[in-house]
Amino acid sequence: MSDVPTTQPGPNLANDPFYLRYYTGHQGQHGHEFLEFEYSQGRLRYANNSNYRNDSLIRKELYLSALTVSELKNIVESSEIIKEDDKLWPKKNIVGKQELEVKIGDTHISFETAKIGSLVDVQGSDDPEGMRVFYYLVQDLKILVFSLISLNFKIKPTH
Repeated sequence: MSDVPTTQPGPNLANDPFYLRYYTGHQGQHGHEFLEFEYSQGRLRYANNSNYRNDSLIRKELYLSALTVSELKNIVESSEIIKEDDKLWPKKNIVGKQELEVKIGDTHISFETAKIGSLVDVQGSDDPEGMRVFYYLVQDLKILVFSLISLNFKIKPTH
């Protein structure tokens, strides 16, 4: 299956202002390694760069149905991430950083923090409640994105 999207967004999604971007990465002995996904106007873009054992950059792009976008918005809204503030969160460091940007309705938020290894890092932060919201939202988003990418690019239709 090609890595090029096969459909275009419907008219409702093409004009939808909802936007989501997540990035996690670091600069290490294998160069710039990162995972990033971005949703905008019906299109989901995914990139994963790991130079470990000479792996190459993986890029995938697909268009989502209105129902899938509705669920993506629901995940973001129900997390209540828009009520959080990252000023007390750990700052990016040598281990790396995470970024989350969301535009939903009239709200546009952006977060940056250090990579989170586990819930121990969350509980040990100066804002454990806010970090917990961020941590679980990121986990939910990754699961959804990985599932969508896997379903779209690995399942071979039978004729």
